[in-house]
Amino acid sequence: MGSFSIWHWLIVLVIVMLVFGTKKLRNIGTDLGGAVKGFKDGMKTPEATEESKEQIAQNTATPADKTVDVQAKDINK
Repeated sequence: MGSFSIWHWLIVLVIVMLVFGTKKLRNIGTDLGGAVKGFKDGMKTPEATEESKEQIAQNTATPADKTVDVQAKDINK
């Protein structure tokens, strides 16, 4: 009584498939797989991938590269 048999789980699976449909369940599985893959990629160290090395090299710019020219207005006129 405390544990369900395989037949109980099969009946639950059939009911879930009837309620949600196979296409929606497939989409949920695809989204879950993509999330797990993204999490694994995020846990890698930055030195592990060549793309991240290139991104770091592109993002490190000298302060002169980030200088913005602006013209000040005199608000006391």
